[in-house]
Amino acid sequence: MLAGVEVMLEVRKVTMDFGGVRALDEASFKAEEGVITGLIGPNGAGKTTMFDVIFGFLRPTSGEVLFKGRRIDGLEPHIIARMRIGRTFQIIRIFPKMTVMDNILCAAQNHPGEGLLMSIFPLPGVRKREDEARLKALELLELVGLKEKKDEKAGTLSYGEQKMLEFARALMVEPEFIFLDEPMAGLNLEMKRFMGKILLDLKRAGRGVLIIEHDMSAIMSISDRVVVLNFGKVIATGTPSEIQNNPLVIEAYLGEEQRRAGEPDAS
Repeated sequence: MLAGVEVMLEVRKVTMDFGGVRALDEASFKAEEGVITGLIGPNGAGKTTMFDVIFGFLRPTSGEVLFKGRRIDGLEPHIIARMRIGRTFQIIRIFPKMTVMDNILCAAQNHPGEGLLMSIFPLPGVRKREDEARLKALELLELVGLKEKKDEKAGTLSYGEQKMLEFARALMVEPEFIFLDEPMAGLNLEMKRFMGKILLDLKRAGRGVLIIEHDMSAIMSISDRVVVLNFGKVIATGTPSEIQNNPLVIEAYLGEEQRRAGEPDAS
């Protein structure tokens, strides 16, 4: 734990079994406010499963997940999202036939115009809230470089632009803590640098960030702390420098590379 910062997320001995397969094995770690925590590990280590447990898509076999001291494991994802927790997914989840702007607006929290009566007979307060949401959406689209494409269908965007759209949508809930599952995968170098700058700005604003990423140079350059999973177990936690020189981590990644080298060429 870093000195002088508040623990926002605490994972305590979380185990996740799928039949006879143990995806997570008594995994424990913490993440703090104003800190970027990287979650890394070889393919199949359990990283996305951990996100799904934390965010309520999976109920853990055992263990606890706490957010700001409140136990959240077992809560529905929409309830967790209302706690100002944002998330992106490894596989992009946008609405391709909706406009870029509408994709962002659908993430607005506690929208008074969502009720049937308010949609038919909107009060001035509802219109004001809609205007505020639209203004916030425009600010986020400008932040990720998509303001000029706000009226285009989301499905027409490039892969990298869709990644940035999903990221902006996660920010629409004004999260205190945000989970990012491989946000830089498929991005070109310029977009990766752009994403990294935004994440550092979030950190400076006091937001907590937990990020899964396979680009080791990117994750090591922006993370304050790195947690390493292997076969569902946390095998190391430390600064990027400590992790890069940890024998257990080196062995885990070398084992992954050797396994890949032994696979037949699919081409």
